[in-house]
Amino acid sequence: MMLRPLLRLASPGGTNARLSTLIFHRVLPRPDPLFPEEMDAARFAQVCGWLAAWFNVLPLDAAVRRLDEGSLPPRALAITFDDGYADNHDVALPILARHRLPATFFVATGFLDGGRMWNDTVIESIRHCDRPRLDLAALGIDGLGTQPLGDAAARRAAIDRVLKAIKYRPIDERLALTRRLAALAGVRPSDHLMMRSEQVRALHRAGMQIGAHTVSHPILAKLPDDLARAEIFHSKQRLESLLDAPVPLFAYPNGKPGEDYDARSVAIARAAGFSAAVTTAKGVADQRTDRFQLPRFTPWDRSRSRFGARMVDNLWRGKRPEVVAASTAGPIAT
Repeated sequence: MMLRPLLRLASPGGTNARLSTLIFHRVLPRPDPLFPEEMDAARFAQVCGWLAAWFNVLPLDAAVRRLDEGSLPPRALAITFDDGYADNHDVALPILARHRLPATFFVATGFLDGGRMWNDTVIESIRHCDRPRLDLAALGIDGLGTQPLGDAAARRAAIDRVLKAIKYRPIDERLALTRRLAALAGVRPSDHLMMRSEQVRALHRAGMQIGAHTVSHPILAKLPDDLARAEIFHSKQRLESLLDAPVPLFAYPNGKPGEDYDARSVAIARAAGFSAAVTTAKGVADQRTDRFQLPRFTPWDRSRSRFGARMVDNLWRGKRPEVVAASTAGPIAT
């Protein structure tokens, strides 16, 4: 399959341009038996080779600016990472540099310098529990009870059940539940999963772009106005102070329109002074796309032909990404 001609047809330049934006989270040093779908170094290097051969890869802010101007090149693509994991610096950065690819790293500032995301407390507690089963009745969540941990598949199933049960609960409740889970498992999860401040600076010095991703990675749509505003504003301010540079881009945590963020979230992001924001809705951006609801998509296929075909399909369908209504609403009062 001749991918470059197909990509050029599906992703022309100029005023008819379409921007593909990929989303990654972690790049592990080696495959994880609990999460075989997670990107590892060898696979990421392979993907970067494909992207460098097929696409014109741009920094996301430059891509958005050129989309506005009608000067985006054909086969335009931006690479993004969410959350701020240490392996973004340790593993992903050298691979990106080797392929001369820019990327944007959206960092949840509350986890810098020894913090840990609630979902990682769940994952690492169950991963490292040395028992054949774990009784989670003490968490008080219907449907959990005793979870078998006999092999990788059982541990992954237990992790998925707990994550689903906790994900949309209030922040304080999520944290309390994950602390209790770690105590029940008899595990102290690692405090070195997320980046240190110096690693964020190193990414920036290496020519990578840093974007904001709130402070504590909450479900913005479920927060009251003052807390949603603080999460968005304070993450931008912290990063700008850390880098002594503007931070013009924002990523909504989890990023599903109407479920994880809403029109009010969009209005706050505008008021905070960002120039664009990204979601996790599938699709591609064109000149009609709301710059505060840019879609992102990454194929899960492992073969070159299937990965490329999936990229072409995402472009060719030209599907309008899912968005929340009234995104031009006025900002939340300051």
